[in-house]
Amino acid sequence: MTKKIKVKTTVVEMDGDEMTRVMWQMVKDKLLFPYLDMNIDYYDLHIKHRDDTDDKVTVDAAKAIMKYGVGIKCATITPNEDRVIEYKLKKAWKSPNGTIRAMLDGTVFRKPILVNNIKPAVSSWKKPITIGRHAYGDVYSNTEFAVPSAGKLELVFTSQDGSKIIGVPVFNFPSKGIAQVNYNLEKSILSFAQACFTYALSEKIDLWFSTKDTISKIYDAGFREIFSREFELNWKEKFNKAGIEYFFTLIDDAVARIMKSEGGMLWALKNYDGDVMSDMVASANGSLAMMTSVLVSPNGWFEYEAAHGTVQKHYYKHLKGEETSSNSMALIFAWTGGLRKRGEMDGTPAVIKFADKLEEAAIATVEAGTMTGDLIALAEKKSYNKKVNTEGFIDSIAATLQKKLND
Repeated sequence: MTKKIKVKTTVVEMDGDEMTRVMWQMVKDKLLFPYLDMNIDYYDLHIKHRDDTDDKVTVDAAKAIMKYGVGIKCATITPNEDRVIEYKLKKAWKSPNGTIRAMLDGTVFRKPILVNNIKPAVSSWKKPITIGRHAYGDVYSNTEFAVPSAGKLELVFTSQDGSKIIGVPVFNFPSKGIAQVNYNLEKSILSFAQACFTYALSEKIDLWFSTKDTISKIYDAGFREIFSREFELNWKEKFNKAGIEYFFTLIDDAVARIMKSEGGMLWALKNYDGDVMSDMVASANGSLAMMTSVLVSPNGWFEYEAAHGTVQKHYYKHLKGEETSSNSMALIFAWTGGLRKRGEMDGTPAVIKFADKLEEAAIATVEAGTMTGDLIALAEKKSYNKKVNTEGFIDSIAATLQKKLND
């Protein structure tokens, strides 16, 4: 065995739930630990541990990312009432992703992992569509409650010095109902816009931004106005020089246009919209497991994660001892993305090269016909295609990685 590659600075690791937790350990044991000497600051975001710590572990993980600069996160459960019962939780805790994103601020960029033998479900797509998702506020940090009876709902804002109170009528409830309040910060929206313009310029791709400002004439329109102002002041000339454009349209129009485009743009979206549309783009390119995701904070912090959920159904099969064929690509690319960024920040090219080789090995494995069930159903039909189980897929990538490292 050759000498392990030293990762100079501590990496923040956030473990997760269910089948992704099982795969996460396999990825570390088979693809990372044999080759890397890493100091890991570990946080267990398993749903029961979050419950046991009153979710303090999630807050501590976010603070660790602020300290070290790079975090790598497994998929986690955001509990609903069924999960509260299943795991005997104290309450339905908020999304750990929402908590971390609210603390770090910034923008989530999601981009499909493309392989030559799986064509996009949308036939016109020729280039990857990158999703730029605002990672602050909206429904992930909302306040919601059950309205108990008939009555009047209003919002009340009091200025910090107590001198100004604004009351906004919302709705006269004739009976029981539900209500939700979202919020956002102008500073965060501006950071989102700046991150998107910076990314588009660096990649030399067009930037699309879409909201529903015809309906949401203050909230969504606020996003549109900040993007427009920032573009006119600081980016218009740069975009013209680079031969790219900034384009705003309503989100329903953007969806229709995207489906007929050839791709190749950065599509900037509000938090919830970005969550939904990134899954659409990932699925259309093969699988929800074929999508990279990174949170980029304006403070220079980065969090890499799997863009999909915890693969609950496969986990239940795993618990019964049944065979699963779960795709670990997004989990692997969370590690490679984080390690590459760590190498860039530390000035350690060997770490960057290892991350590149691992990604090449993962893609080469799929393109050679060895893949999990979600992909083999979509791949070009070849005689050498072979469906493998969860561990077998990671083993195949490990064998390919070893060959590439020996080249």
